[in-house]
Amino acid sequence: MDTINAIKQRRAVKSFDPEHKLSKSDEEQLLQLAMLSPTAFNIQNWRFVVVKGQELRKKIRAVAWDQAQVTDASLLIILCADLKAWEKKPSRYWKNAPETVQEFMVPAIGQYYAGNETVQRDEAMRSCGIAAQTLMLTAKAMGLDSCPMDGFDFDAVGKLINLPDDHVISMFVVVGKALQEAMPRGGQLSMEEVVIIDGFQG
Repeated sequence: MDTINAIKQRRAVKSFDPEHKLSKSDEEQLLQLAMLSPTAFNIQNWRFVVVKGQELRKKIRAVAWDQAQVTDASLLIILCADLKAWEKKPSRYWKNAPETVQEFMVPAIGQYYAGNETVQRDEAMRSCGIAAQTLMLTAKAMGLDSCPMDGFDFDAVGKLINLPDDHVISMFVVVGKALQEAMPRGGQLSMEEVVIIDGFQG
């Protein structure tokens, strides 16, 4: 499926076939493509917690408004971000670049993030949001369905997955095979309302 059709056909599915399993190769392809998502300074700060254990999934479902897709989808991916990725051996993010590029980019990472926790968190959410969309579009292109989720107790889930203190949870993305189609789109706003040319009117 081409990208345009994947965008048009992607929907937030709520009912998944609990018997459907992804092959190891399909799962790896899905995650490898998500890892091509862009991040500022190439810090690759997203972390994908793929929840395999059914007992853990049940515990997560219990703190996620008992939403069935948590346990029934083929994959439950918790998108997290390392808030301190920028300072953890930053040279590795540019190891394949020419030396002149490395000499400029590596120090710039610290200059941008150091001492600015708001920027660190904002960047984490941006990065995970982009990766989530990549996951969902890739899933649709592979003939799969998905749903982005934020209806859960973030602190409780963090405890269940032993989230490090310097990490943050952004959202879930579940992937699998739909048992029924998503509801019709609720209604799209007009381009006239959404697209602003040159700035907002005073």
